[in-house]
Amino acid sequence: MQHKVIDAKDVVIRFAGDSGDGMQLTGSLFADMSAIYGNGLATFPDYPAEIRAPHGTVSGVSGFQVHIGSEEINTPGDMCDMLIAMNPAALKANAKWCKRHAMILVDEDAFDEAGIKKAGFKTDNPFVELAVEDRTLIVAPITTLTKESLKDSGMDTKSILKCKNMFTLGIACYIFNRPLDPIYAYLEKKFSKKHPEVIEPNRKVLNDGVNYAANVQAIPNTYTIEPVKTAKKGTYRNITGNQAIAWGLLAASEKSGLPLFCGSYPITPATAILEELAIHKSLGAKTLQAEDEIAGICTAIGASFAGNLAVTTTSGPGLSLKSEALGLAVMAELPLVIVDVQRGGPSTGLPTKTEQTDLNQALYGRNGECPIPVICAHSPANCFHAAFTAAKIALEHMTPVILLSEGFLGNGSEPWLIPSMSDYPAIKPPFATGALGEGERFHPFDRDPETMVPKWAIPGQRGYEHRVGGLEKTHEGVLSTDPKNHETMVRERAEKVARIADDIPELMIRGNESGELLIVGWGGTYGHIASAVHELQEEGLDVSYTHFDYINPLPKNTEKVFSSFRKILVCELNCGQFANYLRSQFPQFDFVKFNKVQGQPFLVEEIKEAIKNA
Repeated sequence: MQHKVIDAKDVVIRFAGDSGDGMQLTGSLFADMSAIYGNGLATFPDYPAEIRAPHGTVSGVSGFQVHIGSEEINTPGDMCDMLIAMNPAALKANAKWCKRHAMILVDEDAFDEAGIKKAGFKTDNPFVELAVEDRTLIVAPITTLTKESLKDSGMDTKSILKCKNMFTLGIACYIFNRPLDPIYAYLEKKFSKKHPEVIEPNRKVLNDGVNYAANVQAIPNTYTIEPVKTAKKGTYRNITGNQAIAWGLLAASEKSGLPLFCGSYPITPATAILEELAIHKSLGAKTLQAEDEIAGICTAIGASFAGNLAVTTTSGPGLSLKSEALGLAVMAELPLVIVDVQRGGPSTGLPTKTEQTDLNQALYGRNGECPIPVICAHSPANCFHAAFTAAKIALEHMTPVILLSEGFLGNGSEPWLIPSMSDYPAIKPPFATGALGEGERFHPFDRDPETMVPKWAIPGQRGYEHRVGGLEKTHEGVLSTDPKNHETMVRERAEKVARIADDIPELMIRGNESGELLIVGWGGTYGHIASAVHELQEEGLDVSYTHFDYINPLPKNTEKVFSSFRKILVCELNCGQFANYLRSQFPQFDFVKFNKVQGQPFLVEEIKEAIKNA
C-alpha cells in the first residue's frame, strides 16, 4: 500500500471510550499540542450523564471531539475524519458521526465476545452491523501492545492498562503529524513532584504508539495541517469557557480595585469556575464552597454589601434555588454576578449535556417586578470578555447581572489571544464618598439622573449608615408601604436596567444589511450559525446573520436591524424562548423558530437545511 502525506485544510478527530479510558485527557492533550503548533481549533467534550455506568456499556461512553485547521475554526465539527473507539460500546455510540471516508481506530483486544455482547450488538461483527466496514479500519491490539511496551517498567498490570490512552495518542500523533514535545512537558509538570517514576513509562508507550503507526500497513495516509497564517499576532493559549470566565472575573477585580469573592455550591457543569478561582488566592480571590445554593448566593450578597466584587456560580437547578435571594439583591440594589452554565433540564435532567433552556428563568424567574440584566457568552474564549463585562455592568450600575454560559462552552476549548489589561477599560463603581455637611443625611436610593444608579455606601463610613433588606423603601432609605412610592421605586429600578443599553454595543450584521432572510442566534450557537451562513453565502444565497450577546436590555438598534429583513429565523437550543421574548418586544415582526432540545449543540448541516427551508 503506497503511503501518502495529505495537506488538509482541517480535520475532526473523535476520541471515545469508557470513562476510565482517559479519552478526555487524550483529547485535551491532542488539542493543547495543536494550539501550541498554531492551528485553529475547537473542542467538544461529551461526558456520560450517568455516574459510574456499567463498564463496556453505551451509557458509560465518554467522548472528546477535536476540530483542528489551518484557518479559523468556529465549531468542533459535525462529522469526524477519524474515530478512535477503545471498546465496542464506544464504536456503537459514535459510528454515526463518521464521514464516508473516515478512519476508525479500535482496540482489537476489547472486541471479544463479552465486550461485543455488553455493548448490545446482535451479531459478532460490529463493523458490518453498523455499516462501517467500508471505512479505513485500523484494528490494533492496543492493550496487548501497551503491556508489551511496559513489561519491564516495574509497573503493576492495573497501572500499565491506564497507559493505553498514551499508546493511542501516539498513533493519532503520527497520523496527523503532531509534535510530541508538549506531551513530554505535560508529563513532567504533572508527575515530577509526586510520581516521577511514571514519566518515562508514559513517554515510552507514547513513542511506541508512534512507531507502531509508522510501520503498520493499515494506515494508508497521514495528514499535515498547517498553522493559521491569518491569526492576529500575540500570545495564545488553549482555554475552556469555565477557565475564561474565572479569569475574566479576576481581570474585573483588578480593573475595579476590589477584592473578588465567589460563594458557590458545586454543580455540573459550573464547578470548574469555583475551582479555578480557588487557585488564585495570590490575586486576591476569596472563595467559599457553601453548603447549598442559597447559602452560596447569600454569602455573595453579604460580600457585595461589604464592598467586594461578588460572584456566585451555578447551573439551571441552582439558579431556581437562588431566585429569592436574587430578588433581595435587586431590592437592595447591590452589584452581583450570577454565572449560569446551562445544562439539560428540567430538574436534574441531563447534567453533562448542553442546552439554552434557562433563558426564561433568567428573564422572569423571580417574584414581583424584578428586572435583572442578562448577557451571554458565545464561545469559550469569549467567556473572558463576557465575564469582565458582566462584572463591569454590575459594579457600575449597582445591580445583579446574570451571565448565561452553556455546558458546551464551559467544557469546550479554543485558542485564546491573551489580552493586555491596558486594552480593557477601568471599572468605576459609584461609591458614596466625602464628608456630609452639617444636618445633611445620606439618601441611599437617590439616583444619578442620567443612569438612575444610586450610590454604593460601604459599611463603616460615618454618616452613610442605612437600612438594607428585602422590604420596600423610600429614596431616603425609610421602610414604606405607600402605594405610590412602591410604583415609583419599581419603575426606577426597571429604568436603571433599561438605560444599560446606552453602554452596550449595537448589533453587527454579517452579510447584506437588508434583504430576504436574517438569521438570529444567541449564546453558544454563534460558531455553528456563523459557519452555516458563511457556507451558504459562498453558494450565493441572500442570507444575513446577527448574534445577541446582550438579552436584557437588547441593543438599541435591534428594531432597526429587524425592520431591514422580510423574514427572521431564530435558532436556539430550546423550544423557542428567545423567539418568544423577541416577539413580546417587537410584535410587528414575524419570527420563525428553529429549535433543538437534545442535549447536543447544533450541527452546521442542520442549520443550513433550516435556512434553505425558510
